[in-house]
Amino acid sequence: MVIPMAEWMQDGVCDSSCVGTDADVEDVKSRLVDDGTASDLADLFKALGDPTRVRIIHALLQSELCVHDLTVVLGMGQSAVSHQLRILRNMRIVKRRKEGKTVYYSLDDEHVTQIFRLTLDHLRHSKV
Repeated sequence: MVIPMAEWMQDGVCDSSCVGTDADVEDVKSRLVDDGTASDLADLFKALGDPTRVRIIHALLQSELCVHDLTVVLGMGQSAVSHQLRILRNMRIVKRRKEGKTVYYSLDDEHVTQIFRLTLDHLRHSKV
């Protein structure tokens, strides 16, 4: 018989009869990310929390592009695109390469590509 969660858990607190799991809680606690790493990770996800930045990342996933190309692809002004690129650059999500007077943007490394692709796969999988 399945007991509805509401009956054994109120406001995210275990019922008084809960004895925990078989997990080694102290081992889990010792491996927990430190506060600085947790903050950095949260900042990365905040950077990915803006639809315009997500669209920029998706465009750069397909090809290295200059700011002008991105303005055309996104249908946005250069100032707005540059602002978002600065945020992404500061978070080391994108990098730039200058050739003459033109600055080209691409994803910073393979990790960014993997994070983005895995997240897309997860979203697509969840909708099935």
